Parts: sequence; C-alpha cells; structure tokens
Amino acid sequence: MTSRPSLSRRHLLAGSAGALAAGALSRPTGAAASRSAPGQLRARLALPDGVQTGDVTSRSAVLWSRASGEGRLVARVGSGRSSRVVRGPWATPDTDLTARIELEGLAPGRAYDAALWFEAPDGTRGEVGRARFVTGDRRPAATSFVWTGDTAGQGWGINPDLGGMTAYAAMHATRPDFFVHAGDTIYADGPIAERVVEPDGQVWRNLVTPEVSKVAETLREFRGRHRYNLMDDHVRAFYADTPVVAQWDDHETVNNWWPGEVLDDARYTERRVDVLAARARRAWQEYQPIATGVARGRSGFAEARIYRRIERGAHLDLFCLDMRTHKSPNTAGLEPRETPVLGREQAEWLVREVRRSRATWKVISADLPLGLVVPDGAAQESVSNGDPGMPLGRELELARVLRGLKGVPGILWITADVHYCAAHHYSPERARFTDFDPFWEVVAGPINAGTFGPSALDGTFGPRQVFARTADYPNQSPRGGNQFFGHVDIARSGLLTVSLRNAGGSVLWSQDLEPGERATA
Repeated sequence: MTSRPSLSRRHLLAGSAGALAAGALSRPTGAAASRSAPGQLRARLALPDGVQTGDVTSRSAVLWSRASGEGRLVARVGSGRSSRVVRGPWATPDTDLTARIELEGLAPGRAYDAALWFEAPDGTRGEVGRARFVTGDRRPAATSFVWTGDTAGQGWGINPDLGGMTAYAAMHATRPDFFVHAGDTIYADGPIAERVVEPDGQVWRNLVTPEVSKVAETLREFRGRHRYNLMDDHVRAFYADTPVVAQWDDHETVNNWWPGEVLDDARYTERRVDVLAARARRAWQEYQPIATGVARGRSGFAEARIYRRIERGAHLDLFCLDMRTHKSPNTAGLEPRETPVLGREQAEWLVREVRRSRATWKVISADLPLGLVVPDGAAQESVSNGDPGMPLGRELELARVLRGLKGVPGILWITADVHYCAAHHYSPERARFTDFDPFWEVVAGPINAGTFGPSALDGTFGPRQVFARTADYPNQSPRGGNQFFGHVDIARSGLLTVSLRNAGGSVLWSQDLEPGERATA
C-alpha cells in the first residue's frame, strides 16, 4: 500500500518531532486486532528485505520496505538537525507485506536520512532500517548515477562462495546519487539450481529458495523472485544508500514476450502471457520503490504506467521508457507500416516531454537497444530488423521519435538487455534514414547474469560501435568478471562524462560530452 504525505521545506526546517498523520488508515480489525490482545507475546516486526528509496526528484521521493508481519510503515525523515515522523500505510498480505510512503514537498539539493520501521497493531515498534537520499538540485550542481540490467539470469544467482552479487558493491563504491535498473530486474523464466558446473569444471553454488527453483507462474512465485535478489547483502546495502529508478523488460515475465502471446513451453501450465504479465507487473510494482502516481488511467496491466520522467534538477532529466507493455508481436520486422514498441501515446509523450525539458542533459533510458539486432528464432525481438535499408516495422516508430527530437541539445541514450557492454555513436552521415541529430547510445550489463555478445548492428540509423567488451564464451558466469555497469558524472559546469566499468569497478571506456555541442564520436 502507499501513502503520499507532503514534507515541505517549512515542515523539515521547523524541527518538529510530531507525527504527520498522512495517508492515515484505521488499525486492522478482526483477526489482525486479535493478535494484539493484552498479555499476548509477539516478536518485533523485522525488515527481512531491508529498506529502499526510489524515484527521487528535486521535490519528492519514495520510501519502501517489507515487514515480517502485518504492521504500519512509519518513517522519521530528516535533513540536518531537523526531522519529522511520517506515518504511512499498513502492510498486509494483499501486498505481500510491502508498503511505501511517497514523500512530496522536499527541499531541492538536500541530503536526507530516513529511519523506517513497522509498527505492530498493538503499537510495538519493530526493527529500524536506515536509508539515505539526495534530492536533485535546481541550481547547477554536480551529480552522478549508475545504470545496468540483468540480475540473477541464466541460472547464476547468489553464490555465497564468491561473496554474493559483488558487482553491486562496485556500483555502491562510486557513491552515485541514484541507480537506474534498466530492466530484467529478475529472471522469472530462469530456474536457479543449487549447483551449476561451468565449462572449466568449476562448480557454481547458488542459494536457492522454492520460488526460484522453477519458472514463475503464480503471484507467489513472482513475488518470491524479487525477494530472492533482496537476500543478497550487497544489493540491500546499495539500495539503502542509493535511490533506485526501476524499469522492466521481458524477464520480469518471460523471455521476449509481447501482449497477447500464448507460450509454447512445456515448463508452463499457464501459457497465456497476458495472465502471467499481470501477475508479474503486480509483483514488480509491489517490490520496486516506484512512485505510483506517475500517471492517471490504465496501461493494460496496471493503473499506473511505467514510463515516466524523473526530474533531477538543473542539469538532468531522466526519461524512463517501457518498451514491453505496448510491444507488437515479434516478426521479421519488415512491415511497410509502423509497428509499435513504445506505442503512440508513449512515443508522443517522449518527444513532447524531451522538447519541453530545460535540463542541460536529457538522458533516455531504454530497456531495449536501438540498433542492435536481437533475433527471436526466425523473428526479431529488437527494434531493428537486420536490414540496413530504410526504416520498416518498429524502426518507423523510432524514426518518428528521432525526427521529433531533432534540434534538442544534450540527449544521451542508455540501455542494457544484451548482456555485454558497448558504446555506439549514431550519425545521419552513415545512415539510410537521415532526418535526426547525431547521438550516443551506451549499453551496460549484465550485473549478475550470464555474459554474451557481441550482436550485429543494423545500419538504418547509422550506428558505429566505438567500444565493446563481451564474454570470453557464451553464458560466461559472473565468476569471470565480465559483468558491467555504466556511470554518468555531470560536473557543475555541465560537462558530462559517461563511462563503462567492470565488476571490479575499473573504467573500461569513457567519453566526455560538452553541453550544447553536437554529439561527435
């Protein structure tokens, strides 16, 4: 459940220790109330999955946690020596005991600390978790973020022999202002076994739970996939310190899916993708610290849409796309008419909002690369179709977007999905479709999954691979170190430095981009 209190600058600077009864809900009745009867002993409510913050803008933030039993989420939110208590919603089995508080009216450019706990129906205060976040600064100021994708894929889960998902610690060490998980936050379609023998004979040992031992079909199994990733110490520590901006792609449901698809996969008893996607979407939204008020109306799977703008102050607007919910069926991609991956409403929103942005940099986070060819059997999963000629199929939608963004300075595209890292420069001078401005697309990931690559580039929009680092062999485990994330640093002057880094944090490639200048390679 969610509540939306407003914490204005006056609220936090007043130093009041009183409770803000925002989103107030009555105490549970019936069975829940009976458990708090006088004289009955009960354990303190714990935080088995840690605490998170997310979708932090210059004026708002989301606080998230999950309880060990029914209780009310409470937070003390402070900046400097001033703080205020916020009483949020009840966590119940209906949300798998997750709850969030959406804070509004925060002060721009300010560091906040939040202590979160759950209050039992009898008023007992539970375990306290602590989170930190920094709001975007509306004055020119330095900022940074990291991004990646692909967590716990291809059967490579939490390996205690290697210390767990250590690449998350490498991202954490950069001390970014926020983290973009650009899709494949879980692998609902990839069972995780206790032991996996690698090509060189080494044995990869996974922590395993019942929910990850098979493909996810039920709501309980989808939820269990998200809980699995939060068992990792590095993930929980990173999320407590670093606001998350989450996107989804295909593996939150099943590989390469599209709306209306019916699976031909013997592992599944429920093969209607729309049914699976609705359960997957619900679990994903329950477990991600995503603001639920980003839109009105329905997306087809839930009331709130996934695509959204995260306003981060004077230097940065982040545009998060949803390239799954409205995706057309996978075909050869050679249709002479436009077929969607964004859908008309989202494509028009993207062009309109990017053109309206006054931020120095407009970073577009796509959960699918633009020019890489990603086959799905005889069809294409990707936006591109492998034909270097004029745009066809989904490429026609991309061409419309790129044409609409022409003349807007400071655009950078980031993505993940393909399980290797690369830097691509797109230019009309090399393209068949030429009505667009040059831009960079930087690909990161995986962060704890099998590494692959490289993929072919489609020449329609004139991409050139400037850098790539791939697996030593297909489906290389994280043990090999070929896990990757991207890092963006924006100086107070507006200079943007984008880099690709490996699981140890070493910089593999970097590029400086000057504000307002043409994106040259």
